[in-house]
Amino acid sequence: MLPQSYPTFAYRGAYAPLLCSYRGGPQGHSTTSVQARGVRPFDPGIIIITNQRRRNNYDYIYQGRYALRVMIDLAGQDPNTYTPLKEIAARQEISEKYLENILKSLVTGGLIFGLRGKGGGYKLTKKPEDYTISSILRLTEGSLAPVACLEENATECEREAVCPTRPLWKKLDTLIQDYLGSVSLKDLIDGTV
Repeated sequence: MLPQSYPTFAYRGAYAPLLCSYRGGPQGHSTTSVQARGVRPFDPGIIIITNQRRRNNYDYIYQGRYALRVMIDLAGQDPNTYTPLKEIAARQEISEKYLENILKSLVTGGLIFGLRGKGGGYKLTKKPEDYTISSILRLTEGSLAPVACLEENATECEREAVCPTRPLWKKLDTLIQDYLGSVSLKDLIDGTV
């Protein structure tokens, strides 16, 4: 259990439930409980916004984050050789089993090459400046839309015409898409974000 000084923020609207959890504090603790309004975090962290209907909060936070770490790691390796899973897992301190699932989705999505057997491993399919953060997260997360009604191929919402919050979510979705689409993997590597 976390002390009261490590808050989380949650919004549970009538239209589309969202979860915003504060991540930070000692040992990276996080929680999904709702704290009193007006409490501000004093410890730097990241606010994650996720649609609860996708999957559990742990996967949303870590799968995309780990995929970005793996891509940055591979960008730092010799582009002409394959890097073994074991080496990536050791450098990134991610379990090999969990990392294998992430790498599989990156290979299937065409973001990296994978080679089995002796001398096998993984490498990027293109230069770091040719990857957008949006393309990586979209592959691992499916959708970056803040609410279900804005996801690709979403079923039509019967409240769309009268929903007072839809313009807010639409604008937030546009901001997220534009920003993540404008940041490249090279930007993260160079620290120019």
